[in-house]
Amino acid sequence: WLKKVGDEVEPGDVLAEVETDKATMELESYQEGVLLYIGIEEGSVPVNGILAVIGEAGEDYKPILEAAQAQDSSSQNGLAQTDTAPAQDHTAVAEVVTPVTATPVASDQRVKASPLAKSIARDAGVNLAEITGTGDNGRVIKRDVENHIKAAPAPRIATPQVATTSEDAYEDLPVSQMRKTIARRLGESKFSAPHFYLTIEMDMVAAIEARKRINEMAEVKISFNDIIVKAVAAALQQHPTINSSWLGDRIRVNKNINIGVAVAVEDGLLVPVIRNANHKTLSQINTEVKTLAGKAKEKKLQPNEMQGNTFTISNLGMFGIEEFTAIINPPDACILAVGGIIEKAVVKDGELAVGKRMKVTLSCDHRVVDGASGARFLNTLKAIIEDPIRMLV
Repeated sequence: WLKKVGDEVEPGDVLAEVETDKATMELESYQEGVLLYIGIEEGSVPVNGILAVIGEAGEDYKPILEAAQAQDSSSQNGLAQTDTAPAQDHTAVAEVVTPVTATPVASDQRVKASPLAKSIARDAGVNLAEITGTGDNGRVIKRDVENHIKAAPAPRIATPQVATTSEDAYEDLPVSQMRKTIARRLGESKFSAPHFYLTIEMDMVAAIEARKRINEMAEVKISFNDIIVKAVAAALQQHPTINSSWLGDRIRVNKNINIGVAVAVEDGLLVPVIRNANHKTLSQINTEVKTLAGKAKEKKLQPNEMQGNTFTISNLGMFGIEEFTAIINPPDACILAVGGIIEKAVVKDGELAVGKRMKVTLSCDHRVVDGASGARFLNTLKAIIEDPIRMLV
């Protein structure tokens, strides 16, 4: 809540921030008056639950609440119950073990002892002053030192101790609405859609050179991800089966090519959608991806900016990942996992050379896409990436 009870509000004032499963949205006031009542300070509110009451100062709002409660006589009472108990403190209390310090050996300069006895005592760390000599005039001799060493208890050696605790040390973190949705949706996707995976390696030399030349002339500096989005859109035009969705009793072949681009955020990931990507230039794709990714990280994406995807791309190449598989993002039939560009030894024209390669893996829903269809799509995508001029055809 950004306002408190008793505050005056005007139309357009932001009352609170509401977290959905994918974004944080601002709750604006459409009325002028005083905030008289807040339904729940923090937590979940059911559909049609009362968030707040705005009216004139001193106005009796209780009849409104009573009327709402009368309409909802269920146990929920119009409000969701939240667990507000403070988290337990599991700070571990460790026992501190202090090592025993050996008593320093006193100087034996004034103790009468034979040179051999002094040497043995020095090597054994024995204080000659503690030994009673049996030699002439109480002189400490070899036998006295050896007998003292045999009679003395074994010295205690200070062993470094590892701090221990009687309890397991851990921290329980609350699950955000976004993480709950990710768990539910991807769990349903993974265990309901029969996934299979196809991986192909691409020569990126031509794409690297094309990007370099484009960025020398264009005001908007494009990225490799922009090239991949554009190339995927061009390949999907030739393979509409890959741009399809499973709807239970039918398969929908989508005419529009709307590509979701997975963006990592603090609580998980969001997938803003680039609509009609096949009709947009590289510069337009770059600008749109940057704008939507920025809004995703600030949790300002609107629902319509995350809906309507027909294909999804997940790129972890910038994190140094060479190859991975991704879980299909419903309702899509496929998702493309993009690895990084790796410099490696390759055989070219029968000779060993340094190449720059990138691996991509296509995750397919076998209810919609067969292996041959996925393979043909990947080969088309490979041909476009390795000869970027094809994106213009």
